[in-house]
Amino acid sequence: MTIGSWNEASDELNAIVASFDQGEVSVDDLFVKLERATEIIESLEARLDATKAKVEELAPRISRVADDQ
Repeated sequence: MTIGSWNEASDELNAIVASFDQGEVSVDDLFVKLERATEIIESLEARLDATKAKVEELAPRISRVADDQ
């Protein structure tokens, strides 16, 4: 199953957590929901890491431009 946009993934993860909080998860669905939540979390963490790397790469360039002005 694919992971959608950041907002879609976040909404899906929130829905899974809410179903746990409300006791709506049967024992049969527990593993499936936990596995999906793990996939979403790992995907979001990877996106954050990639964004952080891009920001760290661009920050010195932005500083140089700002210093030149």
